[in-house]
Amino acid sequence: MTKVYCYDKCTTCKKALAWLDTQKQAYEKIDIKAQNPDEKTLRELHARSGLPLKRFFNTSGMLYRELNLTAKLPNMSEDEQFKLLASDGMLVKRPLLITKQAVCVGFKVTEWEKALK
Repeated sequence: MTKVYCYDKCTTCKKALAWLDTQKQAYEKIDIKAQNPDEKTLRELHARSGLPLKRFFNTSGMLYRELNLTAKLPNMSEDEQFKLLASDGMLVKRPLLITKQAVCVGFKVTEWEKALK
């Protein structure tokens, strides 16, 4: 089953879920704030995605700015970054689409279409 980590107040998440609905795609919606992926899950998703770890951070989020992560991330180890991501769902870029064959971070129609084939 396709899973989508999202946040109800996020407009991009709303657009992504509406797009999935129009595509008649079945999915499990997971509230990223209430059920943040744990460190093990984040490590697996990162490995499957092929993306740099920085792409998993919600760089436009308030918490990211409050923690001054723009300055701190470059000096953090990968282990520290995974622990930080697992500590609060609001740090994780969303929506996060997980299918059998792909992991997509953020909502880009072309990427999601390819992931859902």
